[in-house]
Amino acid sequence: MKGYYYKLIIILLGLIFFSTPIVKVNAKVDPPNYDFSIDALNLFMPSQSKNVIEKKYGDGSFISRKGNYQTKKYYVTHIRYRFAIFVQYKQDKVVDFHASLPTYFLHDIFHQSLINRIGKQDKYHNTSEQSVYIWKNKKGNRHVYAGACTITCFPLYYAVYPSESIDGHEPIIKMLGKY
Repeated sequence: MKGYYYKLIIILLGLIFFSTPIVKVNAKVDPPNYDFSIDALNLFMPSQSKNVIEKKYGDGSFISRKGNYQTKKYYVTHIRYRFAIFVQYKQDKVVDFHASLPTYFLHDIFHQSLINRIGKQDKYHNTSEQSVYIWKNKKGNRHVYAGACTITCFPLYYAVYPSESIDGHEPIIKMLGKY
């Protein structure tokens, strides 16, 4: 009787195993920012023309005017992402910008892309799972990038403004109280 149950269990396990369909899965998982390039932000770098930006992104939304400075908001949009970028102009030339990056971008990829383009950061500060990376003077501009970590690490924002203070100019990042 003992052998009978043993054979029955083997037959049932065999039926379960061989009746389960074998599925070959060809799934490729790409990070959401796999096709984003920091070069897309070159258009917003200080001294770029407002006309060139508006030719690609439209008129943008008016945010504020302070003296000779005007701030507008644009959206950088692609199939996999959409994020706001605030641009400050003086006489139709970009003075600075602040990009609020999607949290589903990967911090490691974004930070490494910055290092590849502008070199290793000059300053690094970490508080409560948030890090700020600062490049003090790269071609006359200060670059500030912030990221945070919970279960994974993700970017928060990226801002670029002139290293040297310009008459009456307050960078967007300082207006927002982030730096």
